[in-house]
Amino acid sequence: MKISYFCTTWGQKTDSWDAFMMKVRNAGYDGIETSFPPSGEESEFLECLDKYGLYFIGQHWETSSADFELHRAEYINRLRSLTSLAPISINSHTGKDYFSFEQNKALLDVAAEIAAETGIPIFHETHRGRFAFAAHITRSYLEQTSVELTLDVSHWCAVAESLLQDQAGALGAALDRTRHIHARVGFEQGPQVPDLTSPQYNSALQFHLECWDRVVLQLKDHGRPMLPVTAEFGPPPYMQLYSAPEAADRQWQMNVDMMNLLKRRYSAII
Repeated sequence: MKISYFCTTWGQKTDSWDAFMMKVRNAGYDGIETSFPPSGEESEFLECLDKYGLYFIGQHWETSSADFELHRAEYINRLRSLTSLAPISINSHTGKDYFSFEQNKALLDVAAEIAAETGIPIFHETHRGRFAFAAHITRSYLEQTSVELTLDVSHWCAVAESLLQDQAGALGAALDRTRHIHARVGFEQGPQVPDLTSPQYNSALQFHLECWDRVVLQLKDHGRPMLPVTAEFGPPPYMQLYSAPEAADRQWQMNVDMMNLLKRRYSAII
């Protein structure tokens, strides 16, 4: 199995697509994860992907309407727009934490239909504010649908104010259904630790690594050809303790450090 490493544009793309993708390739990433490019930039975006030999994961996050029917229509349009760019997969922030189970399931069903029609897998991120905002809630969807996940377990740590020590069953069910990893480390009081190297956050780091280890080994054993991993430490307000001029460099370096940590960790078993 190949592990491919992706760079998020969130907080990190501040220049042209060409300049950004050159920086991404030179840093050692295999691809980028981003939403639909701004209007008029689609051709440049696709040309630069080809120029630098990068994979592309589409990210859907924009749908936010509280009116379910409007939300559903927007959701369908945005997913279909992303499929038009032929990403290797789509990572979707799906639904709302306050939608009913039936409403969120309807959105998951729509995504499954689009994935089947286009051949582009759609994975659903474990994210605050969405259907999969907490481990115990997500378990119900895993038991009643075939949903596959983008695992960002940092969100669940913040929601539960724990490292999920007492939710092994729900966590295990999610790890079994994970097909894409967002590699950011959260802790009991937030979705992003300030410093990966601080002893204060070592237990949080080890918890996340153990989750990712299990996913890697399971997918390898099942013969999956590729696992995408997106290093996803974010800008302020996710990032704390740094002013705006320092934050951009700090975010970039944290994500490169995370990618390289995982490359070292998994080089011996992949």
